[in-house]
Amino acid sequence: MRLLIAALMATAVFLSPLAASAESADVEAVITSVDTGGLSLSLDDGKKYQAPEEFNFEGLEPGVKVLVFYTEVDGKRVINDLEIIQ
Repeated sequence: MRLLIAALMATAVFLSPLAASAESADVEAVITSVDTGGLSLSLDDGKKYQAPEEFNFEGLEPGVKVLVFYTEVDGKRVINDLEIIQ
């Protein structure tokens, strides 16, 4: 039993850096372009953010200030949530 617990703890320690890289982050910026066909937004921070297929682009256009919550996956910033800032 002790051996099983030690193995599980060693696995958790080994995999913890992988979990840290998948944490969510956020950015407050202004939209510079919207690509509904490519499901992406470009912001004035110079980055491109990928949206999921069911994403609603209503009200999003260049010049709108947004708060984007995203996760970086395979070098792409994938939008988890987005809020329009008035």
